[in-house]
Amino acid sequence: MRLPRWSGTLAVKAAVFITVMCCALAALLGVLVHVSVTNQTVGEARGLALSRLRDATAAYEAGDTLKWDAWVDPPDLPGSLRALAVAGDRGTMVGVHGGRPTMWAAGPVDGRRALAVEVDYSQGARTIAGLDRAILWSSGLAITATLLVGAFAVTRVTRRLDTTARVARRISAGDLDARVDDPLTKDASRPQDEVAAVAAALDTMAASLQGKLLSEQRFTADVAHELRTPLTGLHAAAELLPPGRPTELVRDRVGALRTLTEDLLEISRLDTGRETVELDTEPLGALAERVVRASGTETEVVVRRDVAVETDRRRLERVLGNLVANAHRHGRGPVSLTVDGPVVTVRDHGDGFPAYLVEHGPQRFRTEGGARGHGLGLTIAVGQAEVLGARLSFANAVEGGAVATLVLG
Repeated sequence: MRLPRWSGTLAVKAAVFITVMCCALAALLGVLVHVSVTNQTVGEARGLALSRLRDATAAYEAGDTLKWDAWVDPPDLPGSLRALAVAGDRGTMVGVHGGRPTMWAAGPVDGRRALAVEVDYSQGARTIAGLDRAILWSSGLAITATLLVGAFAVTRVTRRLDTTARVARRISAGDLDARVDDPLTKDASRPQDEVAAVAAALDTMAASLQGKLLSEQRFTADVAHELRTPLTGLHAAAELLPPGRPTELVRDRVGALRTLTEDLLEISRLDTGRETVELDTEPLGALAERVVRASGTETEVVVRRDVAVETDRRRLERVLGNLVANAHRHGRGPVSLTVDGPVVTVRDHGDGFPAYLVEHGPQRFRTEGGARGHGLGLTIAVGQAEVLGARLSFANAVEGGAVATLVLG
């Protein structure tokens, strides 16, 4: 049987630990007090019973009349104590006489008989019983009070830890503005505990990471902008070259550089997180066919269930165009684009996506296996899908091939 998730939380574990320790301590103290008081009460009753037994034995041997609390072979005398007295020894034992607790003391007389006296033990028994009840009640109150105080203290710590964990998850999800701002980290005069130290380290890490990413984004945008102007001139100059194979190579490389520059500019815009969408209602099947025609590739379009979606047409075409281009560039045919309601799937029959891409998503400027390209196409597709409020995922088909699935909201 699986335990609920809340049972593994720090607060529950601390509560269980405190409860167990309080119960163990209460039980230990209760046993010590019970044993000490019982020994004292029993010892006093035993001493009184033995003293009366000596007096009764002296009176019996002198032929005097026994007092009312002394008898020879009384019927209520415990059998084990009777056997001890008949054997020639003296002893005491707590028993019952007349329906009440009694401390018996017995010794030998006349060879084979037992002389016994009894001392009322009712008060001692009530004292021990009352003490046991007091121990139980005080232990319960102490455990309850300790649990309440401990729960309050632990809850404060776990609440701060939970806040730190939520901020860490927000940072990992891309929200680099998230901060813990633990109160203890703001006042240098107050002693900081381990939770405050972790919170301060997380805030420092997030600030450092944010600074580095902003620097990288600014650098990428600046490089792309600086390259754009000379590349425009280079492209115009390449168009003036005489026809021939060298001219085709130059134009091809200039075109690749222009594409890379435009991709870098688009990524820098997406990184700012300030992109806005221009919504319009578009039939998804017709849009998919238009994208395939514009790509100039042999891609099969399958419309299982066509729907009209409210989206930014330009951005959606960019996403699907990049997915189709990636399937032809890095996969093998046949390539298909399937529309099933708001779900669009692009499938090829190549070697599939790399393991890192399936697990963590595309990474800019990273390709595997000597694949051509700069790794920005899928990165742009993911960024544009986020702007659209869509979800883009990557997987590998069981029978082989890469599968990219876009789910529109």
